[in-house]
Amino acid sequence: MTSALLCETVTGLTMAELVRARDEATHGDMVELRLDGVNDLDVAGALQGRRVPAVVTCRPTWEGGRFDGSEEERARILACALAAGGEYVDVEWRATQSSGDFMSIVRHDPVRVVVSSHDFDRVPSDLDDRVRAMRGVGAGSIKMAVTVSRLTETVALKEIGAVGDAVVIGMGEAGVPSRLLAAHYGSKWTYAGHGVAPGQIPAETMADDFHFFRVGPETRIFGVVSTNAMHSLSPVMHNAAFEEAGIDAVYVPLRACDFDDFLSYAASMGIEGASITIPFKLDALRAATPVDRVTQAVGAANTLRRAGNGWQATNTDVEGFLAPLDAVFGTRLRNARGAVLGAGGSARAVVAALRSRGVIVTVHARRSEQARQLAQELDAVTGEWPAPAGSWDVLVNCTPLGGAGKRDESPLPCELVAGPLVYDLTYGPGPSRLLRDAKAAGALTIDGLPMLIAQAERQFEWWTGQKPGPGVMANAVRRKLGAVERTT
Repeated sequence: MTSALLCETVTGLTMAELVRARDEATHGDMVELRLDGVNDLDVAGALQGRRVPAVVTCRPTWEGGRFDGSEEERARILACALAAGGEYVDVEWRATQSSGDFMSIVRHDPVRVVVSSHDFDRVPSDLDDRVRAMRGVGAGSIKMAVTVSRLTETVALKEIGAVGDAVVIGMGEAGVPSRLLAAHYGSKWTYAGHGVAPGQIPAETMADDFHFFRVGPETRIFGVVSTNAMHSLSPVMHNAAFEEAGIDAVYVPLRACDFDDFLSYAASMGIEGASITIPFKLDALRAATPVDRVTQAVGAANTLRRAGNGWQATNTDVEGFLAPLDAVFGTRLRNARGAVLGAGGSARAVVAALRSRGVIVTVHARRSEQARQLAQELDAVTGEWPAPAGSWDVLVNCTPLGGAGKRDESPLPCELVAGPLVYDLTYGPGPSRLLRDAKAAGALTIDGLPMLIAQAERQFEWWTGQKPGPGVMANAVRRKLGAVERTT
């Protein structure tokens, strides 16, 4: 298995900051030294004592960098980097078209030169012509970085990488798979760092959460499909389970623009399975055949697996939701009053699960028509918004409020929150506002983490035919949340 290399990008306003950042970059195979923006620049000093091979970059402001001096001075800096033994220097393709100084750098030692092009707005319409022109410069490597708004826009990068001389990157959240799956894209290496470029991920995250160094061209691909995929904890769990089981597979975030975007991308990349979250669970059901009885009854799918040229669907949310609830409430669920907040794909699974336990369910949602349709299809009733205090025995939050970036937002004002049980499907570091209010009111509480783990364990088994190791997923996600809590 041949994995792409990982290059950590480091910056600094002073030489001391740059060298410190360079020496703290311990997860990658290479380091990119961004010399633009360093006030007291010493090119030889930046390279002296480096632990790993270096790519030296001095990016001008006209291509997204911080160097605002003359092109003659910039060319001198890069020539000095070659003379000081830098393994690679990055030369912008546009610079080679306008300055003989940069072409002299290429001709001096072409193997050590990377000719690069960056488009921070879009995928350029002349992408193929630009790549041909870049290769015509004669450097040993080219780098093409473009901003993508759709997963499918990265597929053209795979064609560029297939030649074997390129570093290819889709910038932005939709382009994250091109970084994590660099070996699948044929990229010589990819870049990691703390947001130096759009969509860039810290090297430790790529190594620890996404097991970057285990991913080769034949590694099987799974992922989570959402418009908010970057906040999902599912990759941490599934990648830990793949590693523990010895399965050559990786699970990545797939920030799709729409569901057709995912379907086209999955076909191009050979994706074998996917977790489906907001807002695509109904689309996933429509895209699949056959569908099992439970999923058909719910009317929404949260899991797909490839079957020939098509997809099979299931819904692991039902069992995942019930596992922690049964442990707390047990047989007392029958004839209990359940209030469900929200009427989306998750709410459909929750209503179906509660009805299977004999709960009398009322659906409360801001969009009353959507609530009525859900209630009619799943043998429930609708209620006013917000849900009145004291109208439930089990309250379940299926809205995004309380989730990533919204931890202090609640679907209900605190005076309406009471017991006996409040179940919030959101999760994150610390309890949500809803659960804090519920606990203060004396209610039992469950957050979305046990459900997340339980449904993910069932997804893994459905995809692979084997159960994940006991506690592997739970331990992985709790370690991640603990690390997030410590940093915040």
